[in-house]
Amino acid sequence: MSRITVVGAGKYGSTTVQRLAEWDIVEEVVLLDIVEDLPQGLALDMNQSRPVMGNRTLVIGTNDYADTAGSDVVIITAGLPRKPGMSRMDLLEVNAKIVKSVTEEIVRYSPNAILIVVTNPLDQMTTLAAEVSGFPRSRVFGQAGILDSSRFAHFISEATGADIQSIEALTLGSHGKTMVPVPSLCRVDGKPLTEVLAPGTIDDLVKRTRKGGAEIVALLKTGSAYYAPSAAAACMAKAVIEDSGKHMPVCAWMEGEYGIDGVYLGVMAEVGAQGVRHIVVEALTDEEQAALVKAAEAVKAKVADLDEISL
Repeated sequence: MSRITVVGAGKYGSTTVQRLAEWDIVEEVVLLDIVEDLPQGLALDMNQSRPVMGNRTLVIGTNDYADTAGSDVVIITAGLPRKPGMSRMDLLEVNAKIVKSVTEEIVRYSPNAILIVVTNPLDQMTTLAAEVSGFPRSRVFGQAGILDSSRFAHFISEATGADIQSIEALTLGSHGKTMVPVPSLCRVDGKPLTEVLAPGTIDDLVKRTRKGGAEIVALLKTGSAYYAPSAAAACMAKAVIEDSGKHMPVCAWMEGEYGIDGVYLGVMAEVGAQGVRHIVVEALTDEEQAALVKAAEAVKAKVADLDEISL
């Protein structure tokens, strides 16, 4: 039986489950959360939409990891958002303990699963999940570039008036301040972005992309984005389930590509049933290459903070 598990029944996790169920690509999608009755209620509601949506995938809501056994893919969304007065290290410690616990349970019940991490701080949590699981690094990767590239594409569409489906956009690096949008590889109706928009306009779009999540948080006042993030996470899981070999930007383990080694970083990768098949090395400008190396150094420094936490 084909099965995907999503850990965390918040808006992000539950919307990811809804998208996966409606795509009808597996027999079951399991939604797990520690809050009693929450995942069960959401699952019941989604299952009752099947006659209308025309899908057969069954959603199972549970508080018990035993119900996730044999999952092909597990998406980890569990974790807390940063709250007022909470330092970055405070958030790191709280979510590191959550991700460690979740990963241990996943390994116990689904030892052959592919792990997709979306909990923040993303780079550290992906690294932690890989270390705790003991899985090959190719079977553990994180969400980063798909979401950020989608945001970049939307902003380009707004600026150019072009059909959103005619735009190719790409971001690499970290999911945060050291994000590396790649204008040189962006296209609008097949034309290089640099031929369509002025340099100053492109710079503005790059800056807005880096702050894409924060912009939404500021508008919502409470909570954060989940429609675009859930679409990105579901897309990654779909590539694994269908063994599509699709090229997509994800947070993947580097082994010398771009001259970078020993760190999880947002890069283009070919994704299939065994996770990341290989990293696709793009032709970057000297400036973009330097920014990617700088992002890798920043991630390594952040990952080192894990050593200061007692787990």
